[in-house]
Amino acid sequence: MARANADMTDTAVMLPAGLESFLETAGWAGSQVEPLPGDASFRRYFRIRRGDETAMLMDAPPPNEDPGPFLRAAHWLNANDMRAPRILAEQAERGLVLLEDFGEARMRDYLDQWPADETDTYKGAVDALVKLHRLPPGPFLEYSMSEYQREARLFVDWYCAARGLKVDVPGFIAAWDATLGGMLPRQHPGVTVLRDYHAENIMLLGALEKQGLLDFQDALVGHPAYDLVSLLQDARRDVSAELEAQMFDHYTQASGVDAGTFLADYARLGAQRNTKIVGIFVRLWKRDGKPRYLDMIPRVWALLERDLAHPALAPVAEWFDANIPMDVRQAGGGKFGL
Repeated sequence: MARANADMTDTAVMLPAGLESFLETAGWAGSQVEPLPGDASFRRYFRIRRGDETAMLMDAPPPNEDPGPFLRAAHWLNANDMRAPRILAEQAERGLVLLEDFGEARMRDYLDQWPADETDTYKGAVDALVKLHRLPPGPFLEYSMSEYQREARLFVDWYCAARGLKVDVPGFIAAWDATLGGMLPRQHPGVTVLRDYHAENIMLLGALEKQGLLDFQDALVGHPAYDLVSLLQDARRDVSAELEAQMFDHYTQASGVDAGTFLADYARLGAQRNTKIVGIFVRLWKRDGKPRYLDMIPRVWALLERDLAHPALAPVAEWFDANIPMDVRQAGGGKFGL
């Protein structure tokens, strides 16, 4: 992948304020700085080079970003033998964090090049979740009903609003209460939920079983099915129904959970997550000027429809039947005119 190189005097690259003194304090003075492609947030990343050594710089400037949650989660994960990037230096008040460089072997990119390794690679990612879920939950807030509802509401507030759909909002909230309420006792004492565990946020560190974790700053304590459905119902990469079923079985056998109950909760959380993602992708377009995420909505919508077919989703499925026109659903969410 091409990178734009810049040293500390290159005015063509918008470097973070105070970067030179930060790198000097961290022992990386005079390093070269390579901007990396951005994501869906206000964070920016740079690769720092000093001879043959490299590190990653996170620029998470306040007030739009706060690196504190990332640092707290990274320290906890590393203290518990999970592979988050090691923290080399930090100035949280300025939004600057120097991290271990996990390299270029991102799971998504690796599988694009080596598709025959898909089963083993996903098995490694599932095994990492099994290991995480055997730990006591980390020092994070609970994934509460109010948070599930806030996320699901993004669908109404952004997707339905952009479509001009007049929908039954109280009925939407009641449907999710009915669907998720019985699940909540099963997420106690809970596990650490990374919340964005998928092929673009997993790095392969020299062997398939070694999973480098990224993008975990929003970690909560919740249900073990959440990150599994995030991995296997990937908004950005096609995962076949056959592979999804195989990896679901691998997880339930390795963790010893009741497969039937777990499948129902997996469908509940898949529907909640996919509903949220559709809303987020429209928000990224309407609020943040990033229309490329709209192309992913049909994939997410197809996953949502599969989840809605489970009997555990009956209240939410009935709401969709009553509020979302069939032509929109059959079009996988439909096309937006840009």
